[in-house]
Amino acid sequence: MNKKEVARILEEIGQILELKGENPFKVRSYYNAARVIMNLDENLNDLVEEDRLQDIKGIGDALSQKIKELVETGKSGYYEKLKCSIPKGLMEMLTIPSLGPRKIKILYDKLNITNIGELEYFCKENRLIALEGFGVKSQRKILEGIQFKKKYEKRHLLPAAEGDAHYIISELENLDGVIRIKLAGSLRRRLETIKDIDVIIAAESGKESLIMEKYCGLKRVEKVVAHGETKSSIVLDSGIASDLRVVSRQEYPYALHYFTGSKAHNIEMRKVAKEFQYKLNEYGLFKGEENIPCNDEEELYNSLGLQFIPPELREAIGEIEAARENNLPSLVELKDIRGVFHIHSNYSDGINSLEEIIIRCQELGYEYVSVCDHSKSANYANGLSEARVLQQHQEIEGLQEKYPGIRILKGIEADILPDGCLDYNDSLLAKFEIVIGSIHSRLKMTEEEALERIVKAMKNPYLTMIGHPTGRLLLAREPYPLDINKFIEAAAKYGKMIELNANPHRLDLDWRGCKYARECGVLVSINPDAHSLEGLSDTRYGVEIARKGWLTPRDIMNTRTKSELMTLLNLE
Repeated sequence: MNKKEVARILEEIGQILELKGENPFKVRSYYNAARVIMNLDENLNDLVEEDRLQDIKGIGDALSQKIKELVETGKSGYYEKLKCSIPKGLMEMLTIPSLGPRKIKILYDKLNITNIGELEYFCKENRLIALEGFGVKSQRKILEGIQFKKKYEKRHLLPAAEGDAHYIISELENLDGVIRIKLAGSLRRRLETIKDIDVIIAAESGKESLIMEKYCGLKRVEKVVAHGETKSSIVLDSGIASDLRVVSRQEYPYALHYFTGSKAHNIEMRKVAKEFQYKLNEYGLFKGEENIPCNDEEELYNSLGLQFIPPELREAIGEIEAARENNLPSLVELKDIRGVFHIHSNYSDGINSLEEIIIRCQELGYEYVSVCDHSKSANYANGLSEARVLQQHQEIEGLQEKYPGIRILKGIEADILPDGCLDYNDSLLAKFEIVIGSIHSRLKMTEEEALERIVKAMKNPYLTMIGHPTGRLLLAREPYPLDINKFIEAAAKYGKMIELNANPHRLDLDWRGCKYARECGVLVSINPDAHSLEGLSDTRYGVEIARKGWLTPRDIMNTRTKSELMTLLNLE
């Protein structure tokens, strides 16, 4: 190991010790040793061989032995043991500009934040503003640092990939020679996280090179990975990779279908083609050497005796069988949503006032809305005490008189405690019209514990629905272990709804579970979990995941009219 590598490890040891709250003098000794080693004039290997490390100022006997072990073996038992003593994500958080060990320790101790994804989510929920040593400016800087780091991540959340895809298409769609242009790949299928962007263009013959020149020369291109006449690959300044394929007008429907995928769906489609003695690939649908002409994907599916399959459903989970029988569901659309639940106001950790939220929801054409702030156990999110609940209800009653055109339901996001109880007594819960029960603490559970905890909450007669049922944070935190099928069956048994949390960091209930909820007759509620007026627009991500999960308007709670909803909730 050279001196640079040794210095790096000594620096990391100091950082870990600081994260653990060790004696400041001990911490400083490792930082100093790293600096001393890095600035050595002599060869480090010579110092180790001649046993002269301890003669250097700032390097005592204990440090000398650790450095010797690193130089001679390339590793350190002490360092490896230290790394295992803290969550791995804490060290990754050190890569965020302006965020040092002391601040990370506060975040870990006070909010139990263990990785960058959780940190970003908490920042967007404004939970650092009131934290000692932080504030609005600090929270903003941390978010900026996270975005900088995200440039180099392998997978990306939907909004980031979607924004970059729209940029590419807007730059190319009006070029001379472009006949048709469309997204393909996992972004078109609306997977919850995206690896890269796929774009397909149908172009006039002879215009391919000009289109590729423009694509590879876009202002936001950071790197050109490959530059060809029919396919080019780039990396944008956001860190997201993108592939462009240029095909003829005749090849376009087949290429779009093929590169949309999924791989499993394409395999099943080729099997269907064989039944007709056809061959299907990205270039065409062939009977022998003859290409069966199709103007678009719908004609392609129809040529194989299938109903058109929307891109979101192309995952080989029964869509082809349903298409054979002309039995695909009429999927929900954003325009079907008539109201929203699960919005946080400035009573807890939201930015906007109740009135600002009501006005915006009216502008969006909603018939009803329910602000569901955090309950009293969520100290980190300024959860509502019993007294503040009554204060909020009084304000809601005044706003209902002021804005009679929209029904304002009194709501709460109540914590499901480790024993399965909600954190308000029944007499207070009875005053709410919407009660979302969510797990926010003690996430380390067995599958049995998680199911038992949630099922007990479902038995509470005042619970309306379970919020973000698996607790996952995409690209940040794995879901706690939960048998989704048994959970959905319990929801059916106790007559409870399930939230599809539309926040792009969550998208929970997962689309795979949505399909089973539909089969069990369990209503899903698409909730934005908004902490600002801008967050209300996240509802569309929830709609997209609902579509991917085969949901129709009748499968979703908040597609009901106001009168239908009041009947459903047993309200006046």
